[in-house]
Amino acid sequence: MQPHEGGERGLLPDAGPELAMPRRFVLAVAIALVAALLVPQVADAATSLNQVVENLRNWISGLMVAVGVCLLTVAGFRYVISSGDPGQIERAKSALKAALYGFALAALAPAIITVLQHIVG
Repeated sequence: MQPHEGGERGLLPDAGPELAMPRRFVLAVAIALVAALLVPQVADAATSLNQVVENLRNWISGLMVAVGVCLLTVAGFRYVISSGDPGQIERAKSALKAALYGFALAALAPAIITVLQHIVG
């Protein structure tokens, strides 16, 4: 294998077919996750506004956790393949921070909704 311009082989925006399979796999997993989350649950049918808000809170929290896990996985992947490149390490750190913010927001979502419910009535 020939090294790419700039040194060692790494994840580049113009990466070729060697990354096509992982991208397809991630896309397939993301589509499957969204499809599974969007299937209506008869048992969760809301009969009041409070139930609607609670169901919405649960869905949003679940989606935020799923996105956080994906970002955490991307951050770890970027860090592992960075090969000591400071730019790639910074991208990995920023993805890790975004994942942690997502987890924190997902953890605080029930409290935020409860406060808003008490304010609204």
